[in-house]
Parts: sequence; C-alpha cells; structure tokens
Amino acid sequence: MKGLVIKSTGKWYEVFGDDNQQYVCQIKGRFRLQDLRTTNPISVGDRVRFEIDSDGFGVIDIIEDRKNYIIRKSVNLSKEAHIVACNVDRAFLVVTLERPRTSTGFIDRFLVTADTYNIPVTLIFNKIDEYDQEQMEDLEWMEDLYRFCGYDSLRTDALHGVGIPAVCGMMKDKISMISGHSGVGKSTLINQLVPGLALKTAEVSDSHNKGKHTTTFAEMHPLPDGGWIIDTPGIKGFGLVDIPKEELHHHFPEMFRLLPECKFHNCLHINEPGCAVRKAVEETSIPPERYQSYLSMYNEEEGPYRV
Repeated sequence: MKGLVIKSTGKWYEVFGDDNQQYVCQIKGRFRLQDLRTTNPISVGDRVRFEIDSDGFGVIDIIEDRKNYIIRKSVNLSKEAHIVACNVDRAFLVVTLERPRTSTGFIDRFLVTADTYNIPVTLIFNKIDEYDQEQMEDLEWMEDLYRFCGYDSLRTDALHGVGIPAVCGMMKDKISMISGHSGVGKSTLINQLVPGLALKTAEVSDSHNKGKHTTTFAEMHPLPDGGWIIDTPGIKGFGLVDIPKEELHHHFPEMFRLLPECKFHNCLHINEPGCAVRKAVEETSIPPERYQSYLSMYNEEEGPYRV
C-alpha cells in the first residue's frame, strides 16, 4: 500500500494511506538515502510503500523519490543534518519584529537553504497588531528589502484572523511548510487555517523575549479546502548544509543576476577586480544588509555549514 508520512516521532511514523485510512508504521531494516547522513531516514512529507503486519502495524519498506527536501544542521553531532520536511510545494517563514525578533541573518539563512533545495518561500510578517509607527516603518523596510530580492510576503495578525484568507489562497491544494522561531505565532496561525485543530500555544517569555516550544515533532495537517500544512518545531538557528562556498552566491538572487556583468565568470564577490556585485553594494542598488549576510555565511570557519 502507498501512503503519505504525516507525522514522525523518531521511531514511529503516522502514515495517511491511499485508502484514506491512517496507520502507525515502523521502518523495515535500515535505510540509506542518497548517502545523506541524517538523524531521520524518513521525514514528514515522504511518500512511502508499506505492508500491514500481523499486529496491525505498518512496516515501511520503500521510500519513493523525493522532489525536494529542506534540512538543517543537527544538534546530534554524530549526524550531518536533520530533514525538516520533504516534497514541499512552498515554505512559509513566519517573522516577527519583536517578541521574539527575527533577524535578517536568520531569514537569509532560511532563504538560502530553501533555494538550495528548490523550495519557494513566502515571508509571513505576523503580529502586526502589536506594532507601533516605528515598527511599521521597519516592517515596510523589510518588505521592500525582500521584494527587491524576489521574495513575496504577507501580513497577518493570526490571533484575530487578519490576513488568513490570503494565506489560505496560497496554500490551497498544495503541501506547505510553516517555519520560524518559537513564539512567532505558528501554532496560532495554523489554528486559524485549520479550525478545530486547537494546537497548543504559549506566551512569549517576558524575561527572555523568546517563545516556548509548543510543537515537538513535525506533523502534517489536512487543510479544509484541500492541501496539507506541515507544522515544524520552532528553531533558534538554521545552519547551512551541503552548500559549497563557491556556490553560495548562487542562492542570493539579486547577486546571482549580476554575475554576467562581473569581470570574471567565477567571481565570488569578495575581493575580485571588476566585481559588479560589490559595485552595486557601494551604490546601494544591492542592499548592504544582504551582502553582509553573504559575507557572514561565506567566512565561517568550517564553511557555511554551522548553526
């Protein structure tokens, strides 16, 4: 039987079968996927084949080819990475300017990682009801910054349902992933998208200005109008994996489109003469903040692979 993995808890997997029934499954033996060292051989979003054993549990014996996946550096030092989700049509990164603040550096790392695995991203600026005039100006600046780089964005006040119809429209009949720091309102947003789901939510800590983890494992939920949404645990950092240094700039669209204008076809935009990107940064036609993010990732001691 074929099915879709909708929840992964490490050892057990919940699979939504093609017969519209849900099964609790385990892995048969040991899997080795594309020589990718990961903490989880099967991820939410995987299409699998399984059989039902004599105890009524499913046994997964085949994982179908993935069209994409998104991974991050694992906290388990014996492994290279953790697969967050796979077969994703679009990722939605929930961003807040305060309580907690999402830095542009974090956003850029997420965008680079998603682009590496061919996953389009939409930014969701949440909690807009809490912003004063100065914060609204900051929000407009960030919207303009990422619009210039080729990324679209939405505004939401998930607590009061503002902006939810626009999000629903983009997710209809798609497999969408929600990500972001703990406390940005992911669970509240999903509760609006899937009425009756009642995911647990928590207040942001006043003392640390950080959110509390309310999602422990990645899990998929069916959307009322068609499609699936993948809820992921809040993440503090997003290390880059499997991105060679010399290809890092390929994942900054505003920089990559200027490469043909550079003197050297393999220009890394660091200190090469005749670099069109550095000239554009000096003229501020490329946002300096994005260039600094690029340099930060490029100059990490072990390459762009650390959280």
